[in-house]
Parts: sequence; C-alpha cells; structure tokens
Amino acid sequence: MSATTGIGTLTVRPLDPLKDAGLLHSWVTHPKASYWMMQDAKLQDVEREYMRIAAHEYHHAYLGLHEGRPAFLMESYDPRYVELEGLYDPEPGDVGMHFLVAPTDRPIHGFTRAVITAVMDELFADPRTRRVVVEPDVSNKAVHALNEAVGFVAEREIDKPEKRALLSFCTRDQYLAARGVAI
Repeated sequence: MSATTGIGTLTVRPLDPLKDAGLLHSWVTHPKASYWMMQDAKLQDVEREYMRIAAHEYHHAYLGLHEGRPAFLMESYDPRYVELEGLYDPEPGDVGMHFLVAPTDRPIHGFTRAVITAVMDELFADPRTRRVVVEPDVSNKAVHALNEAVGFVAEREIDKPEKRALLSFCTRDQYLAARGVAI
C-alpha cells in the first residue's frame, strides 16, 4: 500500500517481530497507548506477541510508515478465529482491524484521520473484504468518533476477556460514503 495524503505519503510493510520489537515496545508502553493494554510489557513480551502474530494464519501485523519513517502499527485479523470468536455472527468478507499511531512530540493535524483512512484503504483493496470489524474499549471515546467519521456504525457492547468493547462495523459502501465517494 502507498497512499499520498494531505500530510504526506503513508505506506505499510509486514512487521518484522524481532527487528521492530524495540520500536513497538516504546509505542505500546507509552501512556498514550493505554488502550493497547501493554503498558507493563517487557521487550521480550512484545517480541513474543508479534512472533505469535507472525506465525498465525489469521492474524497479521504491519508497520506503517510516514514519508518512509515508522509512524503507526496496523493489524488485520479474521474475526472468526481471532479476537471475536464466538462473540458475534461473522459474515463472509469480515476483516478485523486494530491500529496504533506512534506517540510523538510533534503532532501533525489530521494525521490520525489520514492513518485510519490509509488502513481502511488497505483493507478494502482486497476485493474479498466486505466489511471491517472493530472492537475498541467502550471508554475510548476518541476512537469511537474517529471510527464513526470513516463510516463505522456501532452495533452493541460486548464483553471480551480483557475489556468491555463496542462492536462496530463498516461496509465498503459506508466507508466510501463517509469519504464522499459516489457509490
């Protein structure tokens, strides 16, 4: 994926669990990443988690780059087997998604919106993807607003082992409508 936006070029590449672990560790343990639930993780914990994802058939992690520099994390997963197994009735073409924008001392206005747009573009670039599924913490109001801005519709709250989550969906048409693209 490569997307040129008003804030520059965003690209993604497969995550290298060992090479990228130090960088990811600094991101997921940062106070702004509290919803990632890895605040107390050690470097080895991050390596282990992303090696587990790399070996998983239905879960994938990518490092997002802004102008060639690491800037965000993207994960996609098949909710039939990962994260939401048994918590809702999946439909053909459902793809689960997580993303994390790296902490920075120099925020760029509109950056997080550009990142989620690039992530959604990447997911919908696969013609098999019919809708994207997310399950953020119910108390994460900022991400709920961001999700809504790109077309997600909240369905209901669900109880996951680690949190109470807001199950939300975004079809390709909802995403395109939110982007102002004629369907």
